[in-house]
Amino acid sequence: MALTAHNPVAMAQDKAGNDTSFVVKSDSGSNVAADSAELNMVSDTDLADGEEVAVEATEAAGLHKELKTRFIEGSAGFMSLVALALVLGLAFCIERIIYLTLSEINAKKFMEDVDAKVEAGDIEAAKDLCRSTRGPVASICYQGLTRISESMDNIERSIVSYGSVQAANLEKGCSWITLFISMAPSLGFLGTVIGMVMAFDQIRLAGDINTTIVAAGMKVALITTIFGIIVALVLQVFYNYILSKIEHLTSQMEESSITLLDTIMRYKLERNAQ
Repeated sequence: MALTAHNPVAMAQDKAGNDTSFVVKSDSGSNVAADSAELNMVSDTDLADGEEVAVEATEAAGLHKELKTRFIEGSAGFMSLVALALVLGLAFCIERIIYLTLSEINAKKFMEDVDAKVEAGDIEAAKDLCRSTRGPVASICYQGLTRISESMDNIERSIVSYGSVQAANLEKGCSWITLFISMAPSLGFLGTVIGMVMAFDQIRLAGDINTTIVAAGMKVALITTIFGIIVALVLQVFYNYILSKIEHLTSQMEESSITLLDTIMRYKLERNAQ
């Protein structure tokens, strides 16, 4: 029995068995560790996504809060005037954009229809078409057709005169937009000057040049200037867009007037030939 206990073969088998059980245990432990790592990675990913959403929401709220804070810091009196200039200027811009957009038509197609009716001798149908069509082009054509029985000089004079009236209607309200474009930075500069005066008054009362006092006055002055310039830039963009639409409509009116005069001339020549 002593020999059996110290048998090398038995000892080797026992050692192999022990090693096998150790390996199995080690493998199961590795699988558990891998699963835990994957769960941790998923949790970290979800956490990162949640943090990004929270950061974006914080930035949006922070921008709104920052603008509100800067508005209050820039002296509510002058900042309110700058904001009022922005609101009124945008109101005039939106009104002009809507009016000009509704005034636009397909001028070439419209003039082709008018030309076809005039050549057919149906002047009343051409007038009805002009009355039922919106915009300055149709109005000018209607004025020319109402004087078709008169001389060409009178017709041309009537078209030119009424074209000037329609061009003035297109530019109605633009002077107010330019006023607010000029007022916004002027109000900002006024706030700057008053902020500097307030800073010097505080320095005089303190009896010493304190950087904190100077910085506070300068901050109010610069904030009003910045907001005034921003308002002027915004209104200037809308104003240039309005001018481009006015130029487009004016060119349509000129082209349509020339086309109408040619149509009326051909109509009169045909009538005289008959």
